[in-house]
Amino acid sequence: MSKISIEIKILDDRIIKLWGTPTYQTDLAAAIDLYACIDNTIKIKPGNPAQLLSSGISIHMNDKNMMAMILPRSGLGHKKGLVLGNTAGVIDADYSGTILMSVWNRNTVESNIDIEIVPGERIAQMIFLPIIRPSFKIVENFSSQNPRGERGFGSTNA
Repeated sequence: MSKISIEIKILDDRIIKLWGTPTYQTDLAAAIDLYACIDNTIKIKPGNPAQLLSSGISIHMNDKNMMAMILPRSGLGHKKGLVLGNTAGVIDADYSGTILMSVWNRNTVESNIDIEIVPGERIAQMIFLPIIRPSFKIVENFSSQNPRGERGFGSTNA
């Protein structure tokens, strides 16, 4: 498989000077971690609307057969309740603006558990995926049937 190259523009020089260029943390990691490029520690309160935070980078894919997704870091979601406000962010191949992360505190309002995010904290991850772009053919009936047919959600009794 040929090596795929993605251009990354560093928009916040603290990434280079303090935190390090976005990279895979291990040889088998699927995603790169994204930093919270904020000036001061912030508190995300439970029940408040999601907030957009800058990752301090932009990317240039320019390939219709590729996309990136912003996903939560599982440890932060499980341990602290920090998740993405949109569950997952889709970065289209033609988007080259700042990569933003929508963060949300999923803890209950009654818990009063604030989540602190410090400058440079790794709060999300970005994965690159191939895209299949089929053509669509409008039909009245499908060309073949499968055993499940039109039975929907819950139809397999699982």
